[in-house]
Amino acid sequence: MASGWRLGFGAAALLGLVACSEGSADKAPKPVTEVVRTVSVAEVELRPMGGVQQASGLLVAREEIAIGSELGGYRVAALLADEGDSVRAGQPLARLDDGLLQAKIAQAQASLVQARAQAKQAQAESARVDGLDGQGVLSDEQIQQRRTAAASANANADVAAATLAGLRVEAERMVLRAPVAGVVLQRNVRRGDVASAGGEAMFRLARDGMVELAAEVPEDQVDRIQPGHRVEVTLASGVVLDGQVRLLSRRVDDKTKLAQVRVVLPVRADLRPGGFAQARFAQASAPVAAVPEKAIHFEAGGPQLATIDADSRIRKLPVSLGARAQGWVALRDGPPVGTRLALGGGAFVLDGDRVQVSPAAKAAEAPAAQAPAAAGGQP
Repeated sequence: MASGWRLGFGAAALLGLVACSEGSADKAPKPVTEVVRTVSVAEVELRPMGGVQQASGLLVAREEIAIGSELGGYRVAALLADEGDSVRAGQPLARLDDGLLQAKIAQAQASLVQARAQAKQAQAESARVDGLDGQGVLSDEQIQQRRTAAASANANADVAAATLAGLRVEAERMVLRAPVAGVVLQRNVRRGDVASAGGEAMFRLARDGMVELAAEVPEDQVDRIQPGHRVEVTLASGVVLDGQVRLLSRRVDDKTKLAQVRVVLPVRADLRPGGFAQARFAQASAPVAAVPEKAIHFEAGGPQLATIDADSRIRKLPVSLGARAQGWVALRDGPPVGTRLALGGGAFVLDGDRVQVSPAAKAAEAPAAQAPAAAGGQP
């Protein structure tokens, strides 16, 4: 009996040890499987990033001159030019009614004659007392009075002459003339209107008839345009003209963030200031390092690229971007040409993640790689 009991107890203990060992084996840590994400892949390439930059703006006179009357209170007697007229320098544009002014001139002429006669008489009386100082013929006071009267009479004659000269200058300005050659853009006066000195301009003139385009370009693209660049300008009528960049504005509008570019255009009758036009700026095609727009991810610190190293792991790299054209972006500062980049899913991977190329990307690359071989294998 004792030996049988011992055997039963030993078997039970052995079964307990086996059960404990199995429970411990179930609780042992299992190895962690690394998640490999599938992404589309591109490379940093050398691409010509030149192209055509478009902008729009208004036609403006290159130099607009406002012409108004310097005299006030005179009626417009005649209009000698109208909108659209080509005028030469010095050509009359309008004439004011000078009837009242001519009456003032006649009066001033009479006053000048009278003043000169008085001055002549006073000068003669002053000459009679020359050499009589201290002789007792006349008192010193009387001698001095004659000399003072002569000087005063001469001064009055000078004032009358100056007044007449001023009126004659006004008479010349009764005719409004074009200061330069050009085209009349606007006429703001009618016959019978009363001229007002310093008021609204009566005529507006485009000097030499030159009209140019004031195009508005985003501030980040202004540096890509230089004076002298050729420009293709399309008018609202559909007419296409060749232009040339004359100047770049040094100021950016604080609200629209646009800078103005002035484009010289040929002198034509169908160029009307205030009209709308579009410009196409052709730019040089210099090959630069560029990446697809889909490869760029914008983080809090700025734009980044998800590059793929030799171990197929992601390495996030900050970059500086340049010009954009046809779905590509130039790199001002970034990885070298040939660096592999994650496209699809690249925004959702972390630095150090392992990735693999998607089957769709491999299938797209295979025909491109096999095409030269197939072409070379043809007899």
